[in-house]
Amino acid sequence: MNDVIDLDRRLNAFRSDLADARLGETVEADHFVEGAPARIAVAVADLLSEPAEGAGLDTQLLFGDEVLVFERSNGFAWVQAVHDSYVGYVALSALGEQASAPTHVVSVPRTFIYPGPDLKRPRRDALSLGSSVKAVDLVENRGTRYAALGGGAFIIASHLAPLAEKAADFVSVAETLLFTPYLWGGASAFGIDCSGLVQLSMRRAGKAALRDTDMQAGTIGETFSPGEDLSGLRRGDLVFWKGHVGIMTDAETLLHANGHTMMVSREKLHDAVTRIGYLYGQPVCFRRP
Repeated sequence: MNDVIDLDRRLNAFRSDLADARLGETVEADHFVEGAPARIAVAVADLLSEPAEGAGLDTQLLFGDEVLVFERSNGFAWVQAVHDSYVGYVALSALGEQASAPTHVVSVPRTFIYPGPDLKRPRRDALSLGSSVKAVDLVENRGTRYAALGGGAFIIASHLAPLAEKAADFVSVAETLLFTPYLWGGASAFGIDCSGLVQLSMRRAGKAALRDTDMQAGTIGETFSPGEDLSGLRRGDLVFWKGHVGIMTDAETLLHANGHTMMVSREKLHDAVTRIGYLYGQPVCFRRP
Protein backbone atom coordinates (compact mmCIF):
# COMPACT_ATOMS: atom_id res chain seq x y z
CA MET A 1 0.00 0.00 0.00
CA ASN A 2 1.17 3.54 -0.74
CA ASP A 3 2.08 5.86 2.08
CA VAL A 4 -1.09 7.25 3.68
CA ILE A 5 -1.55 10.90 2.80
CA ASP A 6 -3.26 13.44 5.01
CA LEU A 7 -6.84 13.26 3.73
CA ASP A 8 -9.59 15.54 4.98
CA ARG A 9 -12.11 13.30 6.70
CA ARG A 10 -14.85 15.78 5.87
CA LEU A 11 -14.34 15.06 2.17
CA ASN A 12 -13.21 11.44 2.18
CA ALA A 13 -15.13 8.47 3.61
CA PHE A 14 -12.73 6.46 5.70
CA ARG A 15 -12.63 5.02 9.20
CA SER A 16 -10.41 2.33 10.68
CA ASP A 17 -13.14 -0.29 10.18
CA LEU A 18 -14.65 0.86 6.87
CA ALA A 19 -13.74 3.02 3.90
CA ASP A 20 -14.76 4.03 0.42
CA ALA A 21 -13.41 1.50 -2.09
CA ARG A 22 -12.02 4.39 -4.17
CA LEU A 23 -9.54 5.03 -1.35
CA GLY A 24 -8.21 1.48 -1.35
CA GLU A 25 -4.71 2.51 -2.37
CA THR A 26 -4.62 5.50 -0.05
CA VAL A 27 -5.94 4.54 3.39
CA GLU A 28 -5.97 1.51 5.66
CA ALA A 29 -9.28 0.02 6.81
CA ASP A 30 -10.65 -3.38 7.78
CA HIS A 31 -13.17 -3.30 4.93
CA PHE A 32 -13.71 -1.34 1.72
CA VAL A 33 -17.11 -0.90 0.11
CA GLU A 34 -18.57 0.73 -2.98
CA GLY A 35 -20.95 3.56 -2.17
CA ALA A 36 -24.57 2.73 -3.01
CA PRO A 37 -26.46 5.62 -4.66
CA ALA A 38 -29.51 7.09 -2.94
CA ARG A 39 -31.30 10.43 -2.73
CA ILE A 40 -32.45 12.62 0.12
CA ALA A 41 -36.21 12.13 0.46
CA VAL A 42 -37.00 14.75 3.12
CA ALA A 43 -37.05 18.53 2.82
CA VAL A 44 -33.83 19.00 4.81
CA ALA A 45 -31.59 16.28 6.21
CA ASP A 46 -29.08 17.03 8.96
CA LEU A 47 -25.62 15.64 8.22
CA LEU A 48 -24.13 14.82 11.62
CA SER A 49 -20.59 14.25 12.84
CA GLU A 50 -21.58 11.04 14.66
CA PRO A 51 -24.39 8.46 14.25
CA ALA A 52 -26.35 9.66 17.26
CA GLU A 53 -29.20 12.01 18.01
CA GLY A 54 -27.78 15.22 19.38
CA ALA A 55 -24.46 14.83 17.56
CA GLY A 56 -22.88 17.94 16.07
CA LEU A 57 -24.49 19.35 12.94
CA ASP A 58 -21.86 19.65 10.21
CA THR A 59 -24.11 20.60 7.30
CA GLN A 60 -27.43 19.79 5.68
CA LEU A 61 -28.61 18.07 2.52
CA LEU A 62 -31.67 19.07 0.51
CA PHE A 63 -34.52 17.14 -1.04
CA GLY A 64 -33.29 15.36 -4.15
CA ASP A 65 -29.59 15.57 -3.30
CA GLU A 66 -27.69 12.51 -4.42
CA VAL A 67 -25.54 10.65 -1.89
CA LEU A 68 -23.38 7.55 -1.76
CA VAL A 69 -24.22 5.25 1.16
CA PHE A 70 -21.37 3.27 2.71
CA GLU A 71 -23.14 1.90 5.77
CA ARG A 72 -26.65 1.57 7.23
CA SER A 73 -26.71 0.78 10.94
CA ASN A 74 -28.79 1.55 14.05
CA GLY A 75 -31.04 4.08 12.37
CA PHE A 76 -28.27 6.03 10.62
CA ALA A 77 -26.50 5.95 7.29
CA TRP A 78 -22.89 6.92 6.70
CA VAL A 79 -22.94 8.88 3.45
CA GLN A 80 -21.05 11.19 1.16
CA ALA A 81 -22.86 13.98 -0.69
CA VAL A 82 -22.21 13.84 -4.41
CA HIS A 83 -22.41 17.58 -5.04
CA ASP A 84 -19.69 18.64 -2.59
CA SER A 85 -18.18 15.35 -1.28
CA TYR A 86 -19.07 16.09 2.37
CA VAL A 87 -19.12 12.98 4.59
CA GLY A 88 -21.29 12.36 7.63
CA TYR A 89 -24.28 10.59 9.11
CA VAL A 90 -27.95 11.07 8.25
CA ALA A 91 -31.03 9.40 9.66
CA LEU A 92 -32.06 6.37 7.60
CA SER A 93 -35.53 7.86 7.39
CA ALA A 94 -34.08 10.73 5.32
CA LEU A 95 -33.05 8.43 2.47
CA GLY A 96 -34.99 7.30 -0.56
CA GLU A 97 -33.98 4.95 -3.33
CA GLN A 98 -32.08 6.25 -6.33
CA ALA A 99 -35.00 6.99 -8.64
CA SER A 100 -34.99 8.66 -12.03
CA ALA A 101 -33.00 11.88 -12.20
CA PRO A 102 -34.59 15.20 -11.20
CA THR A 103 -35.69 17.59 -13.92
CA HIS A 104 -36.14 20.85 -12.01
CA VAL A 105 -34.71 22.81 -9.09
CA VAL A 106 -36.49 25.08 -6.63
CA SER A 107 -35.47 28.58 -7.72
CA VAL A 108 -37.17 30.67 -5.00
CA PRO A 109 -36.23 30.77 -1.31
CA ARG A 110 -39.05 28.46 -0.20
CA THR A 111 -42.03 26.74 -1.77
CA PHE A 112 -44.86 24.45 -0.68
CA ILE A 113 -45.82 20.97 -1.77
CA TYR A 114 -49.59 20.64 -2.10
CA PRO A 115 -51.67 17.42 -2.14
CA GLY A 116 -53.36 18.61 -5.33
CA PRO A 117 -53.19 21.40 -7.92
CA ASP A 118 -54.92 23.84 -5.60
CA LEU A 119 -53.17 26.51 -3.49
CA LYS A 120 -56.15 26.56 -1.12
CA ARG A 121 -55.49 23.02 0.07
CA PRO A 122 -53.34 22.50 3.22
CA ARG A 123 -49.69 22.24 2.31
CA ARG A 124 -48.07 18.84 2.63
CA ASP A 125 -44.49 20.03 3.06
CA ALA A 126 -42.11 22.85 2.15
CA LEU A 127 -38.89 22.79 0.13
CA SER A 128 -35.88 25.08 0.14
CA LEU A 129 -34.12 26.86 -2.65
CA GLY A 130 -31.80 24.37 -4.33
CA SER A 131 -33.98 21.29 -3.78
CA SER A 132 -34.34 19.14 -6.88
CA VAL A 133 -37.51 17.39 -8.05
CA LYS A 134 -38.80 15.40 -11.00
CA ALA A 135 -41.75 17.06 -12.70
CA VAL A 136 -43.90 14.56 -14.56
CA ASP A 137 -46.64 16.90 -15.81
CA LEU A 138 -47.94 20.46 -15.80
CA VAL A 139 -51.47 21.21 -14.63
CA GLU A 140 -53.34 24.53 -14.66
CA ASN A 141 -56.07 25.37 -12.18
CA ARG A 142 -57.80 28.76 -11.93
CA GLY A 143 -54.99 30.39 -13.88
CA THR A 144 -52.16 28.98 -11.76
CA ARG A 145 -49.80 26.39 -13.22
CA TYR A 146 -48.59 23.52 -11.04
CA ALA A 147 -45.81 21.00 -11.59
CA ALA A 148 -46.99 17.48 -10.79
CA LEU A 149 -44.31 15.45 -9.02
CA GLY A 150 -46.19 12.17 -8.90
CA GLY A 151 -47.73 10.54 -5.87
CA GLY A 152 -50.25 13.33 -5.54
CA ALA A 153 -47.64 16.06 -4.95
CA PHE A 154 -47.76 19.45 -6.68
CA ILE A 155 -45.59 22.59 -6.63
CA ILE A 156 -46.22 26.04 -8.08
CA ALA A 157 -44.57 25.73 -11.50
CA SER A 158 -43.13 29.25 -11.46
CA HIS A 159 -41.15 28.34 -8.33
CA LEU A 160 -39.13 25.83 -10.34
CA ALA A 161 -36.44 26.15 -13.00
CA PRO A 162 -35.11 23.46 -15.35
CA LEU A 163 -32.16 21.73 -13.75
CA ALA A 164 -29.79 22.97 -16.46
CA GLU A 165 -30.91 26.59 -16.08
CA LYS A 166 -28.56 28.52 -13.81
CA ALA A 167 -29.00 31.89 -12.12
CA ALA A 168 -26.99 34.63 -13.81
CA ASP A 169 -25.65 36.16 -10.58
CA PHE A 170 -24.98 34.26 -7.38
CA VAL A 171 -25.10 37.48 -5.36
CA SER A 172 -28.69 38.08 -6.48
CA VAL A 173 -29.52 34.57 -5.27
CA ALA A 174 -27.91 35.26 -1.90
CA GLU A 175 -29.88 38.51 -1.62
CA THR A 176 -33.16 36.59 -1.82
CA LEU A 177 -32.14 34.91 1.46
CA LEU A 178 -31.96 38.19 3.38
CA PHE A 179 -33.45 37.75 6.90
CA THR A 180 -33.17 33.94 6.75
CA PRO A 181 -32.50 32.77 10.35
CA TYR A 182 -28.91 31.95 11.23
CA LEU A 183 -28.31 28.28 11.95
CA TRP A 184 -24.90 26.77 12.68
CA GLY A 185 -24.41 24.09 10.03
CA GLY A 186 -27.53 25.26 8.20
CA ALA A 187 -27.52 25.01 4.43
CA SER A 188 -31.12 25.78 3.45
CA ALA A 189 -33.51 28.70 3.18
CA PHE A 190 -35.05 27.61 6.49
CA GLY A 191 -31.79 28.27 8.36
CA ILE A 192 -28.27 28.91 7.12
CA ASP A 193 -24.75 29.81 8.21
CA CYS A 194 -22.14 31.99 6.54
CA SER A 195 -20.46 29.39 4.33
CA GLY A 196 -23.81 27.74 3.65
CA LEU A 197 -25.04 31.03 2.18
CA VAL A 198 -22.03 31.18 -0.13
CA GLN A 199 -22.34 27.55 -1.19
CA LEU A 200 -26.11 27.52 -1.77
CA SER A 201 -26.16 30.75 -3.77
CA MET A 202 -23.16 29.74 -5.87
CA ARG A 203 -24.60 26.28 -6.45
CA ARG A 204 -27.79 27.82 -7.82
CA ALA A 205 -25.63 29.85 -10.21
CA GLY A 206 -23.79 26.73 -11.42
CA LYS A 207 -20.59 27.49 -9.51
CA ALA A 208 -19.10 24.70 -7.42
CA ALA A 209 -18.16 25.62 -3.85
CA LEU A 210 -17.02 23.42 -1.00
CA ARG A 211 -18.93 23.59 2.25
CA ASP A 212 -16.82 24.98 5.08
CA THR A 213 -15.21 28.40 5.37
CA ASP A 214 -11.64 27.12 5.41
CA MET A 215 -12.32 25.04 2.28
CA GLN A 216 -13.84 28.02 0.47
CA ALA A 217 -10.99 30.31 1.51
CA GLY A 218 -8.55 27.95 -0.17
CA THR A 219 -10.43 27.10 -3.36
CA ILE A 220 -12.98 29.65 -4.63
CA GLY A 221 -11.70 31.85 -7.45
CA GLU A 222 -8.49 33.76 -6.93
CA THR A 223 -7.07 35.66 -3.99
CA PHE A 224 -6.41 39.37 -4.39
CA SER A 225 -5.62 42.44 -2.34
CA PRO A 226 -8.29 45.15 -2.14
CA GLY A 227 -5.83 47.63 -0.66
CA GLU A 228 -5.36 48.80 2.89
CA ASP A 229 -8.54 50.90 2.72
CA LEU A 230 -10.46 47.98 1.10
CA SER A 231 -11.38 50.26 -1.82
CA GLY A 232 -10.64 47.56 -4.39
CA LEU A 233 -13.65 45.43 -3.51
CA ARG A 234 -16.62 44.96 -5.83
CA ARG A 235 -19.90 43.04 -6.06
CA GLY A 236 -19.37 39.29 -5.76
CA ASP A 237 -16.07 39.42 -3.88
CA LEU A 238 -15.78 37.21 -0.80
CA VAL A 239 -14.30 38.45 2.46
CA PHE A 240 -12.93 35.82 4.83
CA TRP A 241 -12.21 36.00 8.51
CA LYS A 242 -11.03 32.98 10.48
CA GLY A 243 -14.22 30.91 10.59
CA HIS A 244 -16.42 33.44 8.80
CA VAL A 245 -17.20 34.65 5.27
CA GLY A 246 -19.35 37.35 3.72
CA ILE A 247 -20.38 38.37 0.20
CA MET A 248 -19.91 41.90 -1.10
CA THR A 249 -23.10 43.23 -2.71
CA ASP A 250 -21.32 46.43 -3.76
CA ALA A 251 -18.01 48.11 -2.98
CA GLU A 252 -19.08 48.94 0.59
CA THR A 253 -21.75 46.47 1.69
CA LEU A 254 -21.39 42.95 3.08
CA LEU A 255 -24.15 40.31 3.02
CA HIS A 256 -23.59 37.50 5.51
CA ALA A 257 -25.30 34.99 7.76
CA ASN A 258 -24.02 35.86 11.20
CA GLY A 259 -24.46 35.17 14.87
CA HIS A 260 -24.55 38.88 15.71
CA THR A 261 -27.96 39.47 14.12
CA MET A 262 -28.83 35.74 14.05
CA MET A 263 -29.93 36.03 10.44
CA VAL A 264 -28.71 36.86 6.96
CA SER A 265 -28.19 40.61 7.01
CA ARG A 266 -26.54 43.51 5.21
CA GLU A 267 -23.85 45.51 6.96
CA LYS A 268 -21.34 48.15 5.95
CA LEU A 269 -18.06 46.31 5.49
CA HIS A 270 -16.04 48.76 7.60
CA ASP A 271 -18.56 48.35 10.44
CA ALA A 272 -18.27 44.56 10.17
CA VAL A 273 -14.47 44.71 10.15
CA THR A 274 -14.46 46.83 13.30
CA ARG A 275 -17.08 44.74 15.10
CA ILE A 276 -15.68 41.34 14.16
CA GLY A 277 -12.08 42.41 14.68
CA TYR A 278 -12.74 43.15 18.34
CA LEU A 279 -13.15 39.45 19.06
CA TYR A 280 -11.87 37.50 16.05
CA GLY A 281 -9.28 39.63 14.30
CA GLN A 282 -9.06 41.15 10.84
CA PRO A 283 -10.00 39.55 7.49
CA VAL A 284 -7.53 36.85 6.54
CA CYS A 285 -8.11 36.83 2.79
CA PHE A 286 -10.21 38.11 -0.09
CA ARG A 287 -11.27 35.98 -3.05
CA ARG A 288 -12.88 36.86 -6.36
CA PRO A 289 -14.93 33.98 -7.90
